[in-house]
Amino acid sequence: MALTDAIKQDIQQAYRDLLSGKDIRARYGQRLMIAEIARYMGAITDNDGQRTSPPSVCVVEAGTGTGKTLAYLVAAIPVAKALGKTLVISTATVALQDQIVLKDLPDLKKHTNLQFSWTLAKGRGRYLCLSRLESRLQEEGHGDSDTMPLFLLDDLQTDEAGSKAFFEQMLASYGSREWDGDRDHWPEQIPDDVWRQVTTDHRQCTNRHCSYFDSCAFFDARKGLDEAEVVVANHDLVLADLALGGGAILPEPENALYVFDEAHHLPDKALNHFAASVGLNSARQWLKQLSQALSTMQPYLAPGAQATKTLDRISIASRDLDLVLARVYEQMDENTAWEFSDERRPAQWRYAHGELPEVLSNLAAEARIATANVCRHLGSLVDELQGAFDERKESEIDRDTAEAWFPVIGAFHSRAEDQLRLWVAWSERDVGSKRDGEEAGPSPEPVKGEPKSERRSPAPARWAVKQRWEHAEDITLYSSPVLADNLLYSRLWSRAYGAVLTSATLTALGRFDRLKTRAGLPEHSRFLNVPSSFRYADMATVEIPAMSVMPTDDSFTDTLTERLPDLWAGEKATLVLFTARRQMQQVRDALDPKYPGLIITQDDKAKGEVLREHCARVDEGKPSVLFGVASFAEGIDLPGKYLHHVVITRLPFSVPDDPIEASLAEWVTQRGGNPFMEITVPDASVKLVQAVGRLLRTEQDTGRVTILDRRIISRRYGQLLLDALPPFRRVID
Repeated sequence: MALTDAIKQDIQQAYRDLLSGKDIRARYGQRLMIAEIARYMGAITDNDGQRTSPPSVCVVEAGTGTGKTLAYLVAAIPVAKALGKTLVISTATVALQDQIVLKDLPDLKKHTNLQFSWTLAKGRGRYLCLSRLESRLQEEGHGDSDTMPLFLLDDLQTDEAGSKAFFEQMLASYGSREWDGDRDHWPEQIPDDVWRQVTTDHRQCTNRHCSYFDSCAFFDARKGLDEAEVVVANHDLVLADLALGGGAILPEPENALYVFDEAHHLPDKALNHFAASVGLNSARQWLKQLSQALSTMQPYLAPGAQATKTLDRISIASRDLDLVLARVYEQMDENTAWEFSDERRPAQWRYAHGELPEVLSNLAAEARIATANVCRHLGSLVDELQGAFDERKESEIDRDTAEAWFPVIGAFHSRAEDQLRLWVAWSERDVGSKRDGEEAGPSPEPVKGEPKSERRSPAPARWAVKQRWEHAEDITLYSSPVLADNLLYSRLWSRAYGAVLTSATLTALGRFDRLKTRAGLPEHSRFLNVPSSFRYADMATVEIPAMSVMPTDDSFTDTLTERLPDLWAGEKATLVLFTARRQMQQVRDALDPKYPGLIITQDDKAKGEVLREHCARVDEGKPSVLFGVASFAEGIDLPGKYLHHVVITRLPFSVPDDPIEASLAEWVTQRGGNPFMEITVPDASVKLVQAVGRLLRTEQDTGRVTILDRRIISRRYGQLLLDALPPFRRVID
């Protein structure tokens, strides 16, 4: 579709109206971003609504202060409407999702003549299940109810003190419409173990057959999804939809224009989504719970009924699986060189190149077959229970029994499917994989003389962890893709009508190569690095003071303890970033008695509470020092007086024992590359840029960054890291 004059006019007029309505000035970077996205989308060709041009994405790196969200909204909405495609905006965080839905889209609608509808899309697990909430309240302390099987869904045998009152408060708030049932909109953070008791998933939900369907928070939130022209989702939901084939939850990729904000998270999100794990003893314990559930359920079923026969089949398949799991545990326990540095710490074993010993590979294949049998029979029982909801057909199961047991068996079925994913991944013999069709960007470069079509992705990472507790132990098996390139290309980029990726940190060492490889970006993609509006040299300095020791020295922690008070002296708001939680706590324990009430670590309270306490101290005119690790190096927003100094104690190199990173390094080495320069240094560059990005949040901010790791100037790679930082004025001792 050519970018017509009418569409260009709509975009330009919307931007002028938005600037005027919000009384803000045009930003050069924002205008560049609008133009680039519009040109990209307008250049996509199609026939009868189906894309005919090669797969491609538009990648825009734009720093803080660009106004990314409004830029892609202004550019994409008119084009999506003209194409008749749904605009799917995906974020990595709930905070940005809510900002777009509650602020940015309403602002755009208010101040421009653009006509569009929008909705928010979240997964079912973010919403209250009234059926489960009612069961929790009704069955508190009563063990003889027909719906008692619902308690089999929960990990906890007893509720925490006060939870009944909490659940009653939930019900009252939802009933009075003070709360919409969205976990993220509850005034306080709800602990995971509490929330699990009152939410559900697609395997446990009876959908339209539920007596609470008409007042369901999830289905109420999903109303209008099919009609909405703009859908605001998150990366996890997009990936979940793609795993189901695309179009199950969100619009089909072929009919969607995607914008991935915070796009640097997407490759890792994809890896997490397609990873799998099984705790061997935990799985055997789960089989005991399944057996107990089946025994409890049997009296509710008629003798000789099909469901009763299915129960027997599940019992036989479960016993077979238990025997296989016991053999796997014995094999791994006796034939793995576990090394425990501390009895309380887990031991890890990674299988080089993803290759399992033949005995273990054969056992994994047996476990796959046994788990598939359990899964198949549980699926049959789910179908039989679901059939009882159809009033047009006769059923051997009465509706009350079906309502009580459908969520329980659905949960067991879901757990069995999760376990099957691990065994499928562990029993796959041909572990290398090639992309169908187009290849991802190279990292490393192909071996000289190797045909491009023969390049393969790395084998999946396979590893195991053995843990010991006071009265128990377990071995957990893991599998994960090492790169998300094939997953994202085959499921998303090759199918999507179009896609935009944007973030403040998409390059590494000033190049997009890392993203191309990890995200499997198509060959015909476009890339733009939007210049920042910040006057970095005037606003801040990056300082590398003289240090007598390196971070690799044993005395580095003691040196930090000595140096930090001088660095924060005279400052009102300081953020000190560590790469290891243990070191952060050691330094805090050493300094806290000398500086009471000054230091707050991110582990002291919930993230929001820590930041609020820090800001409150600054507002009172008191100095405040925040200690944090990786999650505080990205995503916290402390503008103006709330942050003047960022101290980076150590360059953020990845932990060397991470099995996915180790597998990737192994693959690069195997192909003649240098893992440190091709993986470790670029990854550290991204994290370092994110960390220094905490300092300047608005064009009025000023301050300084101090880096205490002298490797940034003493090592060959250090200059690459330093040059990739924003152009602060440098002060090097």
